[in-house]
Amino acid sequence: MEKRIRVLIVDDSAVMCKLLSGILSSDPQIEVVGTAPDPYVAREKIKLLNPDVLTLDVEMPRMDGLAFLRNLMRLRPMPVVMCSTLTQRGAAVALDALALGAIDFIAKPRVDDQGSIAGLAQETIFKVKMAAHARVQPLIEPSPASGGERDASDTARLKRNRSVQAATTDQIIAIGASTGGTEAIKDVLGRLPADMPAIVIVQHIPKAFSGPFAVRMNDSSELVVCEACDRQSILPGHVYIAPGDQHLTVAREGGHYQCRITDGECVNRHRPSVDVLFRSVAEIAGCNSVGVLLTGMGRDGAEGLKAMRDSGASTIAQDENTSVVWGMPGAAWKLGAAQSLHALPQIAERIVTLVTAHENNMRGAGLDRRARTP
Repeated sequence: MEKRIRVLIVDDSAVMCKLLSGILSSDPQIEVVGTAPDPYVAREKIKLLNPDVLTLDVEMPRMDGLAFLRNLMRLRPMPVVMCSTLTQRGAAVALDALALGAIDFIAKPRVDDQGSIAGLAQETIFKVKMAAHARVQPLIEPSPASGGERDASDTARLKRNRSVQAATTDQIIAIGASTGGTEAIKDVLGRLPADMPAIVIVQHIPKAFSGPFAVRMNDSSELVVCEACDRQSILPGHVYIAPGDQHLTVAREGGHYQCRITDGECVNRHRPSVDVLFRSVAEIAGCNSVGVLLTGMGRDGAEGLKAMRDSGASTIAQDENTSVVWGMPGAAWKLGAAQSLHALPQIAERIVTLVTAHENNMRGAGLDRRARTP
């Protein structure tokens, strides 16, 4: 018999602990081994019960969830799924938690809303199961002496001093990600120079989180990053992130690429869907595109990346060793959709190499990008 996933629930609300226990215990593959009302009790129960997965509330007495998570991921790394409210504040905290090493987050159901509970039960079970198989890395925070991350004010200054490119982009870089993707995308964008072709991104993320996520990416990249809007022109040096709960596709209006935002059905259980974005890029940009599939659970994006490769695009995927979950990139690799696999720190460099090679090929054919439209 397959070993059951042992879960410890950390939440100061007895009602929420009972609710989550009921949801998780309803699955025969999950065993709730205990609950804890605060991080200090949780610390002792982790030692005693040795759970496989922790669900962790953010706001608790004596020590907040983020402070506990930071200590946990430094000293005893383990899969953690955060419980968050789907609000602006909840988004900020959840993104902070993902940066500290949490695998994913689940929305807190309203205890007085049976519809909300039923709707979130399946997602909660799925994410806990996924977390149990995720790759967890110890938290190593940069020391002050190392300079840490790029200062947001320095990034803003770089963008102000850079001349705005008015011409349309002739290449499109399409990136898809899910579990572990918020930090993977940050790593890639943070390593790319400002003069890149346009980048379009689908990250599986709730509606309330995509705007704050785009702001964070803008603060940590030389590129101009925004949440995509319908019929927004796609320009070089810019990054367009799909809004949560809506599909993003690329269309062509005359000689220009544009974002299209739609409310279609979920694809592969997701909206936005990576497959939806990749297929549109394959159709519209073809060989003038690069497809990148990063860490994530499931197989969303695998078929779309294959469509991109078949259209003549260059395609790459994140390797297993650096993926939090090697579901999506692994599925693409097995399908033959990705031409090569790369460790996360090398992906940005590989993108630059592919873009430069394409530019050189076009120049060799006598087609300078500044004189062309797509």
